[in-house]
Amino acid sequence: MAIDLTYSPDVESLIERTRAFTRDHVLPIEDEHGGDIAVAGGDEIRVKLQQAAKDAGVFAPHAPVEYGGHGLNMSDRAPVFEEAGYSLFGPTALNIAAPDEGNVHMLAHIANPEQKEQYLAPLAHGDVRSAFAMTEPAPGAGADPSALTTRAVKADGGWRINGHKWFITGADGAGFFIIFARTAGEPGDRGGATMFLTPADAPGIRVGRHIDTLDKSMIGGHCEVFFEDLLVPDSAVLGEVDRGFEYAQVRLGPARMTHVMRWLGAARRGHDIAVDYVAKREAFGGKLGDLGMVQQMVADNEIDIAATRALLTRACWELDQGDKAANSTAIAKTFAAEAIFRIVDRSVQMCGGMGVSGDLPLARLSREVRPFRVYDGPSEVHRWALAKRVVGAAKRAQKES
Repeated sequence: MAIDLTYSPDVESLIERTRAFTRDHVLPIEDEHGGDIAVAGGDEIRVKLQQAAKDAGVFAPHAPVEYGGHGLNMSDRAPVFEEAGYSLFGPTALNIAAPDEGNVHMLAHIANPEQKEQYLAPLAHGDVRSAFAMTEPAPGAGADPSALTTRAVKADGGWRINGHKWFITGADGAGFFIIFARTAGEPGDRGGATMFLTPADAPGIRVGRHIDTLDKSMIGGHCEVFFEDLLVPDSAVLGEVDRGFEYAQVRLGPARMTHVMRWLGAARRGHDIAVDYVAKREAFGGKLGDLGMVQQMVADNEIDIAATRALLTRACWELDQGDKAANSTAIAKTFAAEAIFRIVDRSVQMCGGMGVSGDLPLARLSREVRPFRVYDGPSEVHRWALAKRVVGAAKRAQKES
């Protein structure tokens, strides 16, 4: 088995240009506004950053070439997304922030030509934002999507949708929604879901409050959304009726990996700041970085960064081969979410009082990366699902032996 960890000259060039653009152009804006995208100007700053990214030739690395992107596969996205993630605003600048990045990926794979023209093209170009409406208040869909309660009922020429969603990232100001609704069965059933596309200004959509969360860098907030007798035409169905759970996997596995890429970049920034600090901070008769306990934290960070990259590389390779990569993405997501937090937490610790202050970005990085252990599936759910698959395979093997 040949293993090639090199990138093409074009990808290497994109990595370097993304690194320079993120550090020279985006980081100063993030630091000026404390990593809060709303304080920085919301959509106004998004438009300016994305135009700058277009001018720099680094915009939309993931989008299909025919829609103005670079058309990178999952493996080639990893180092580019990581460099963009070095700034909390970098993903927004490159149009690779959640949920838009995952929605571009899914629409490119599932949408019909008319839907691509209406929704994918403007999203890939940065003309609009989007939202993916799946999560619901208890007892509805969350880490267990089969608990889906939002209902779409067949009506003349279309579907009538009613339901209550929350933690819908980017909902405030989105140009369109992808709605996950039950079209068959009852909550708890593993099938019977359908995805619908609809403009955000359609009658029957109401965006409610912003749910206050630790992270502040995702544009459009994490909102409650109400669908109240929303009538959509048959042409709004994304893919086929009742295959929504199946289609969701097209988005969720890759989206988990791109989260890893982006937040690994943020963790690397934290590590770099801490290493620079301990290399020059005088204490206890020498440099902090010469103390064994500090060196252990530096080494553990390096190990977590390398291990996260290795697991990410494996999962992306499987996805690029057309594999569902259920186990490898669960392993990579779970390890990375916890490792990334460890990296930033150690970096805070190495910098002492400065680490918890606003004088360094470490405190805000800590707030930003902590939710990753919950977003896109809590670590405990991924462990449970992974163990269930492994034990299930062992039981099947015993029956066949």
